[in-house]
Amino acid sequence: MANAAPEVFATEAAQVLVEDGHGGAGTHSEPELWGLAPFQIVSLSMLVLLLIALFGAKVHKTIAGGLDGKIAAIKDQLDEAKQLRAEAEALRQEYAAKIAGAEKDAEAMLVNARHEADALLEKAEADSKAMVERRKRMAEDKIAAAEREAVDDVRNRAVNAATNASRKLIAEKHDAAADKALADTVIAGI
Repeated sequence: MANAAPEVFATEAAQVLVEDGHGGAGTHSEPELWGLAPFQIVSLSMLVLLLIALFGAKVHKTIAGGLDGKIAAIKDQLDEAKQLRAEAEALRQEYAAKIAGAEKDAEAMLVNARHEADALLEKAEADSKAMVERRKRMAEDKIAAAEREAVDDVRNRAVNAATNASRKLIAEKHDAAADKALADTVIAGI
């Protein structure tokens, strides 16, 4: 009995399957998710994917537009810094010219003082020696005071120009670093 074929029982369900044209094979039900057939789930998935692609592209355009705006602002700040530097250079050259002019004026004043001293020596030698020394000292003091005043004025203006330029440059570098960090964060998020 070990080699005997198993006994097949004919049932009414098997008979119905054979009559319906299934050839005796069992039937299976279609898989469903939330009551939707597989082709409907695929269609909805494609629709969601297309919507994400459409709105995602707009988000990228917005981010790119914001970054372009930041880049333009940084370029404007750099141009302004270059202009400020050019203005500071022009001021420095102007005051260098003023110092050179002050030195020429000082030399001219010294020459004039010497001519006056020589004229006074010729008129009255005894009284004029003291007066010549006094005028010479006064002229040299005036020259020294004028030179100090001109140098101090030039230094003060140069310091103010450098301070203002430094403030702007520091502010720009701070903004540039902050902008770079923000740009790196946004890019890393993409």
